[in-house]
Amino acid sequence: MSSDRRQFLGSLSALAAVPLLSGRALAQGGESGAFERFPIWPGTPPGLPTQGVKEERVLRSNKNNPDDFAWPHVATPMLTVCPAAKPTGAAVLMFPGGGYARVAMGTKPSAISRWFAGQGVTAFELLYRLPHDGWIGGPDTPLQDAQRALRVIRANAAKWSIDPASIATIGFSAGGHLCGSIATRFAAKVYDPVDAIDAQDARPMVAGMFFPVVSMVPPLAHAQSRSELLGANPSEELSRRYSVNLDVPATTPPILLGHAADDTVVDCGNSIAMFEGCRAAKIPSELYVIEKGGHGAPLFEPDGRAGLWLTRFARFAARHGLRIPSDGA
Repeated sequence: MSSDRRQFLGSLSALAAVPLLSGRALAQGGESGAFERFPIWPGTPPGLPTQGVKEERVLRSNKNNPDDFAWPHVATPMLTVCPAAKPTGAAVLMFPGGGYARVAMGTKPSAISRWFAGQGVTAFELLYRLPHDGWIGGPDTPLQDAQRALRVIRANAAKWSIDPASIATIGFSAGGHLCGSIATRFAAKVYDPVDAIDAQDARPMVAGMFFPVVSMVPPLAHAQSRSELLGANPSEELSRRYSVNLDVPATTPPILLGHAADDTVVDCGNSIAMFEGCRAAKIPSELYVIEKGGHGAPLFEPDGRAGLWLTRFARFAARHGLRIPSDGA
C-alpha cells in the first residue's frame, strides 16, 4: 500500500462508539467541540442474514495514528456527526473507502469532517454495511444505508440547523462508487420503508467523487471492489448494472470528479468514464486529473490547509447552491 494511500485513509478516521439521536453521546470532536454517533436504522437493519453478522473493528498499519481503524464486518450502520460551530445551513454526507471489503474509519471525526465543520458545514460520515456479510440486499446493501442516512439527515435537519435542501455527498475510492450510486439511484427502491423518515427524498444537492471506483466492467473495474460487491464471477449484465457511468439519469445532481493519473489502484479511467456519462446526460460536471498523487492523493497541504480537491469541491458545490464558502480553503 502506498504512503499516499495510508495518509489519505488516516485522514478519514471518523467514528466514536456511542448511540442515538438523543444527544447523550457527545465527545470532543469538531469545531463545535462535540460529536455524536448513532445507528441509522430503528432496530435491526433490513435483510439480516440468518447467521447474523458479528461486527469487527481492526487496527490498521499506520503506527503514527492509533485511530487508524477499518471495519471488515458491520452489523450496525452508523452516522457520526461533526457539527459546525457556526452553521451555514449546509451539510455533507461522506462515504469512506475500503474496496467494499472493509470501511476505513476511525473512532474520532476525520480531518475532512473538521475542515467542513470549520466552513460552517455540518459533516456526517457513514459506517455502511458490506455485501460479503450475506445481507439479503446483496450489492444494494451499501446503497440502502446511503439512502437511509441522507433521509435521516433531512428528517432531523432542524436538530443540526441544516437546510434540508442543502445537503451534499462525497465519497472516496469504493466510497466514490457509493457516492455515485446515490447520486444516480437516489430514487431506486432498494428497501421497504420502515418509518416516516423513509418518506424523505434521498437526492443530494451536489456530489464529489474522489479517485472513485465507477465501472464494474473489466478491464477498467477495480477487481476487489467488483468481487466484493458482485461476487467472484459476476455476469456482464450484472457488472454493467452496477457500473455507475452507464446509467446517469437526467435527475442526477451536479458531480465533481478528481483523480491522479498515476493511481495504480483505481484507474483514472473510472473518473473519465463517469465524466463522459454525465456529459452524455447533460449533467453539470467537472473533471480534474492531476499528474501525480497516487491512490488517495492527500486532501490537505503540509501546513494543514485544504488542498485542491476540497478547494475545488467547495467552489463547485457553492456554485450549485450548497451553503459553503467558495473561498474557504
